[in-house]
Amino acid sequence: MTVSMRVPGLIVANYGRHFLVESDTGERRICHSRGKKSQGVVGDQVLWLASEDEGTIEKIEPRRNLFYRQDEVRTKSFAANLDQVLILLAAEPEFSASQLSRALIAAEEQHITPIIALNKSDLAEPFARAWTWLQPYRDMGYDVLPLALAHNSEADRAALLQRLDGKTTLVLGPSGAGKSTLINCLIPGALAQTGVLSQALNAGKHTTTSTTWYWVDVAKTTALLDSPGFQEFGLNHIDPAQLAAYMPDLKPHVAQCKFYNCSHLHEPGCGVMAAVKSAANPEEISANRYKIYSELYAELKQVRHY
Repeated sequence: MTVSMRVPGLIVANYGRHFLVESDTGERRICHSRGKKSQGVVGDQVLWLASEDEGTIEKIEPRRNLFYRQDEVRTKSFAANLDQVLILLAAEPEFSASQLSRALIAAEEQHITPIIALNKSDLAEPFARAWTWLQPYRDMGYDVLPLALAHNSEADRAALLQRLDGKTTLVLGPSGAGKSTLINCLIPGALAQTGVLSQALNAGKHTTTSTTWYWVDVAKTTALLDSPGFQEFGLNHIDPAQLAAYMPDLKPHVAQCKFYNCSHLHEPGCGVMAAVKSAANPEEISANRYKIYSELYAELKQVRHY
């Protein structure tokens, strides 16, 4: 009788208490988590044990980082071991400054490189307006990439592949931004494969996947993770006193504060408040960004009181 060995694998899709795990040889099979708690997320490196046509996840290896999402009830992890997050916005429909800032703060806190991509550059007037609005983010040093995904241009594909090459990237974006177009541009037929996979897994037995892993290249060095919707990012684990440290436009001014425990909301001699004037000067903090900081600080402070 042979004893089954624990095999290294990668979680490539999450179906509630079931996971799709890929082995080093490329074989994929449904695995269950051991015990009552379902701790795994897409991007986790695991050790799993085969059992007939399925398997059991025995161990989750230590993570480099972890992304959270948040609903009205709880904070939940949804992707791990990322190199980058690509935040896809569009000239139309108008995007949320608050959602963008939350995504950037979540990435900064976990030491994940963010890329902002602005789609629909073919819509001249709305695109020019949105591109100007993103100027403070370019001033902060963020990579902001213009795209026209509907045209499926080779230039756009090359620009994306250059940034994604050899990395694991989570793609996020609100409805209508063109996320499905982007994924199909880089991996033709990827979303169709997901549909076939969902049917094969039987919708009654497995809930719809929340995040899915795709290989971009045959050598499996470049990966895209697709997460439906543009979730409210889980920032509840962040200490409000640390919030300014994850906002590159606020961070340099903290050193100028008179008090070491300054909240940057009302204290005299606050370096951050002194820098909030207009968006015209890159050395200053835009009123819009300061408003987002104030709202997030209040939200995180409230969480701490529960």
